Amino acid sequence: MAVLVQTADRRTLEVLDTGPADAFPLVYHHGTPQGAVAFPTLERAAAAQGLRVVSYSRPGYGASTPRQDGATTAQVADDAADTATVLDHLGIGEFLTIGWSGGGPRALACAALLPGRCLAACCVGIAPAAEYDGDIRDGMAEENIDEYTAVFAGVEALESFLDVRKGFFGVTPDQVAAGLGALAPPVDRAALTEELTDYLAASVNAAGRQGIVGWRDDDLTHTRPWGFDLRAITTPVSIWQGSLDTMVPFAHARWLAANVAGAQAHLIDGEGHISLMSRVSAILDDLRSLGAVLPRG
Repeated sequence: MAVLVQTADRRTLEVLDTGPADAFPLVYHHGTPQGAVAFPTLERAAAAQGLRVVSYSRPGYGASTPRQDGATTAQVADDAADTATVLDHLGIGEFLTIGWSGGGPRALACAALLPGRCLAACCVGIAPAAEYDGDIRDGMAEENIDEYTAVFAGVEALESFLDVRKGFFGVTPDQVAAGLGALAPPVDRAALTEELTDYLAASVNAAGRQGIVGWRDDDLTHTRPWGFDLRAITTPVSIWQGSLDTMVPFAHARWLAANVAGAQAHLIDGEGHISLMSRVSAILDDLRSLGAVLPRG
């Protein structure tokens, strides 16, 4: 069940908290464009390892208020502050975190900006365009190349691009694979179980409740400076990625592994962006070990 949490600047964040209250907290940062909805695949794996899943819809998604400056100055770093607000409301101190796709940078932000409180972070996500050695679009499927080309062209170009594609917010589970197009290569299509397509459709529908604002602002934060130094992170970090990923190119993971201080890399040959979710139990076990967190129960 979702609860609404107010931030210091009087925004509202839509928060989901699943699992036993006495289990160790795992903060999950969803992808782009998505909202916080029940994620049975992750929640079941987390519960088996004594973890409680906390997630929230980033600003502009679901019932979360957009940032007033989202289109102009918002940064990935801002989401670490929102994460702290959510955890304070829930009475949570230490936590682990995982970010998938557009959520990957948010997990790294928590590692960088909430040290001591964030015990370990896992990133399955994009590299920072402002620092990346090359063009972040290299290796992406055509759909993402077109999207990030619009991002680089500016706010108005991006809004026009997303306005054309906002029909995706109404996707049904049986339309997910077709809606993803080349972003879901054969290995990912084979991994689209009924449970995963139900989750993806629900999360994308949740993302569009306020129109394109959350999607727009997420995209823009990916390509601005993130607001923290990856090379100064002291929190343990693991980077996971599949070699066949066409949403987030494999080269992004190699760059992050080389540039995030002390990162441990798990670069898996033959996996894609979605199929990597089949390894979620191993990912959580790795994350729990990095943070020296023992399962409860």
